[in-house]
Amino acid sequence: MSGVQDVDTPLGPARVHTADPAGAPSGTLVLGHGAGGGVESVDLLAVTAAAVDAGWRVLRVEQPWRVAGKRIAPAPPRLDEGWRAVLDQVRSDGLLTGPLVLGGRSAGARVACRTAGEQGAAGVLALAFPLHPPGRPERSRAAELTAVPVPLVVVQGETDAFGGPAQVAAELSGQAGASVYAVPGDHALKANLDVVAAAAISWLVDLA
Repeated sequence: MSGVQDVDTPLGPARVHTADPAGAPSGTLVLGHGAGGGVESVDLLAVTAAAVDAGWRVLRVEQPWRVAGKRIAPAPPRLDEGWRAVLDQVRSDGLLTGPLVLGGRSAGARVACRTAGEQGAAGVLALAFPLHPPGRPERSRAAELTAVPVPLVVVQGETDAFGGPAQVAAELSGQAGASVYAVPGDHALKANLDVVAAAAISWLVDLA
């Protein structure tokens, strides 16, 4: 099935955008958006199209605050709460077929990292992981990456002000199953969408 459905959560309705491949899905990829944009972010759309072409079902999750038209994202625990409620519903609906990969861009990637273990994910796809606020490397969020208990890939822009690929790789050195792809561009990952999508999908197909 493909389409859009609203899902009730304790924080108000979320919205799920489903895209299915032509045949039976070989797995399910669930993607969350960032704090500054929605599920129409160009990198999310590029990865969605490539994953569907590769035989995956893709669910793009629009968080309740975004559906409500608010401009500022809530604190991480609230993001996780909305995300969990959506996953509970789509799991009940039978939409999580095959291996489950959680992912997203920026803040959405953080949510995926924090919830992967509890949700039984087979892997995590992090696009533009915000390792630290711009200019504030001492406020590192590396613990969210290093706590991921399943295979993890980070697709990071070479000039990302939230932490470059080398910084992310240094934090993940020695972590089994973790890899980093450096791609052209900054935090928005708009510079070369084909490369972004190819990096994500090559890892996804290997995971399946």
